[in-house]
Amino acid sequence: MNDFDFLVGSWDVHNRRLLDYLDPDSGWEEFPGRTRGSVHFAGGAHFDEIAFPDKGGSGLTLRLYDRDAGEWSLNWASSRTGRLNPPVRGRFGPDGTGEFYGDDTYDGKDVKIRFRWSGISATTARWEQWFSADGGDTWVLNWIMEMTRAEE
Repeated sequence: MNDFDFLVGSWDVHNRRLLDYLDPDSGWEEFPGRTRGSVHFAGGAHFDEIAFPDKGGSGLTLRLYDRDAGEWSLNWASSRTGRLNPPVRGRFGPDGTGEFYGDDTYDGKDVKIRFRWSGISATTARWEQWFSADGGDTWVLNWIMEMTRAEE
């Protein structure tokens, strides 16, 4: 528990995202974001909402720690759809990097999803999203968020 306590407060986010999540040659777009996180259940739950002012939308993540399994579920929803996406599940390793995996669909295709949290400090963090359309044999890095602690 308490793995996501670092994300409490406000963060400026530099987003870099592939135009097509499964095509590494589709080109990247970059845009700002701002997120604010809070901890709940004595560290066993974390919530944050991110706004993408240049995109006209927002998203939120609810992270819940399953004590019996010893892992987190990360649950994402977008203001574009109003739906909760299937969760990714995983944990942080001894090196402080978090790996989380799940299944979803993208553009009508079944995909495996991997989230990675790394570079975590009091003032910085990095989140990456990877998709695999071949059952996890190959992965495409398609979204990177570089976070910097914002002034409150």
